[in-house]
Amino acid sequence: MTREEFSWVLYDVGNSAFVLVMVTALMPLFFKDVAAAGMSGAESTANWGFANSAASFALALLAPILGTMADYQGMKKRFFLFFLFVGICFTLLLLCVGAGQWLLCLGVFVFARIGWAGANIFYDAFLPDVTSRERMDLISTRGYGYGYVGSVVPFLLIIGLILGSGMGGGVPVGIFKVSFMIVACWWLVFSIPAVKHVHQIFYLPSVASPILGSFQRLWSTFKEIRQYRQPFLFLAAYFFYIDGVDTIITMSTAYGRDLGFGVTMLIVVLLLIQLIAFPFALLFGRLAAIFSTKRMLFAGIGVYCLATFIAFFLPVINDPLFKNMAFWGVAFLVASAMGGIQALSRSFYGRLIPAEKSAEFFGLYNVFGKFAAITGPLMMGLVGRMTGETRWGILSLLLLFIAGGVLLGRVQGSAESI
Repeated sequence: MTREEFSWVLYDVGNSAFVLVMVTALMPLFFKDVAAAGMSGAESTANWGFANSAASFALALLAPILGTMADYQGMKKRFFLFFLFVGICFTLLLLCVGAGQWLLCLGVFVFARIGWAGANIFYDAFLPDVTSRERMDLISTRGYGYGYVGSVVPFLLIIGLILGSGMGGGVPVGIFKVSFMIVACWWLVFSIPAVKHVHQIFYLPSVASPILGSFQRLWSTFKEIRQYRQPFLFLAAYFFYIDGVDTIITMSTAYGRDLGFGVTMLIVVLLLIQLIAFPFALLFGRLAAIFSTKRMLFAGIGVYCLATFIAFFLPVINDPLFKNMAFWGVAFLVASAMGGIQALSRSFYGRLIPAEKSAEFFGLYNVFGKFAAITGPLMMGLVGRMTGETRWGILSLLLLFIAGGVLLGRVQGSAESI
């Protein structure tokens, strides 16, 4: 790889730790066991879902306008640095959160997640600047793969600290805060090459009013996508089923804690998911060449439906051994489909859209993905709050997968046979 390509890939190594530790693994445990101590499991899980929905909603509103503004000369790097600074600073601010300060905890976390997701918008947008069209698949795939490895390394370090602490009923508060510092430092260190060596090569000429110009370009893209029925149908399908996928990733640890599973087991399960997800993504790609991309997307949706259905019955399983085995089974199902469904969604969509307008159409694709991250956690939180049981919130996610599958079935065209 060139220096620019390698620097771009290294950023994925750094920021992926935030997803695993702060979104999926330790941060939900810190919120439930420390910041929301004394709050019922269903209520704390619901509040965690509301916070994640709020962060996604804020990014969904900001992403399209910021993304189009970043296309102007000299703007992409500035936006990237701003959100990188916000994400790292608010991750470190979590060190100041104490027991019972659940509202402060959620507020700081929301800004940390906005910083992380905002920086990713511009990180993705740098891909055409760091490599050629012929090497985009290669470099993008390496970023994806290195990201999985990059999230595991600091996670293993944190696991070592947890196991070495001699914890009894949970993770000591001090270990939580050291973990947040590790994530921030890991993210910062691996961002330095991108900050130094990644630069905006392709851009639109500066205009007198970049904000107005950005809104005009967004409106033109929106009107254009409506002329293409198949891409629009796919985006609608993608909105629903990827919402279910993202919700399971975001809420899985909180749900496992409600079921009474220990912190050590949850951490090991999450590590297993990270290690399994990438090779299964490659397997999905090979199977797509045999059975078609669309059929493999249906397979991924089916796997998630099965995992959701089993997760719903976990609280009523009385035998501890069988309950643990069922939970491990759910984790394996999630891991086997997680990478594949995300990777194939992007390639399937890419075959539906006009190649000469791929940048505009993929901008809209990312907006749909941001909005999709809102509905699931919000719906799960509301249903869990109304019923008093988180498992009913889990079951409600089936509606997202079913809706996505039905809409995907209506998508036709050349991509169906690929």
